[in-house]
Amino acid sequence: MMNKQPDAFARLTNALKVLPNVGPKSAQRMAHHLLQHKRKEAQELVDALQHALKQVSHCAQCNTFCEGELCSICSDSTRDARRLMVVHMPADVSNMETANCHDGLYFVLMGQINPAQGMDISAIALDKLVGRLQQSEVEEIIIATNHTAEGDATAYVLAELFKTLPYRVSRLAKGIPLGGELEYVDAGTLAQAVYERRLLKEHEQTE
Repeated sequence: MMNKQPDAFARLTNALKVLPNVGPKSAQRMAHHLLQHKRKEAQELVDALQHALKQVSHCAQCNTFCEGELCSICSDSTRDARRLMVVHMPADVSNMETANCHDGLYFVLMGQINPAQGMDISAIALDKLVGRLQQSEVEEIIIATNHTAEGDATAYVLAELFKTLPYRVSRLAKGIPLGGELEYVDAGTLAQAVYERRLLKEHEQTE
């Protein structure tokens, strides 16, 4: 006996559940709203999503989302290539740029470590980060992970990775509220956390 495929509404509802913090009831409400009131906008959403899936990839250098090989920051020759800030997600880069407190480059992990949800070191782009550091001008690495349990776990793994490498390593100061995520921190607090970052390891000169 063949399995019956879900009807169109059920398929739409299930698809919407892929979005963060969207459960079955929220997905159902969204589906109702799109079909009843926003059909034109829903089609634009479909078109935009299809276009983004084709055009958007990862920057070859910092791993953020971009169109083309390099993002605008990595291709900017005026940035200080000696300082590399490591963040969780592209939204953190945007917030740092808004705060205007970092003139170096970035690396985006595209995730964080969360053992409770089965997200181990494979959830962050460690291999790409190591590749990024090879034959680079980087002298200082700023760990700019969230001051949450997941962010602290990620920072610990990064600090251990850099322990034997010849970089000055620092982390954002805890002016950011405990449990705070960079995406929701105001620009002033974010800038202060960068300026007062805590040194974890001094830079080592290599011959």
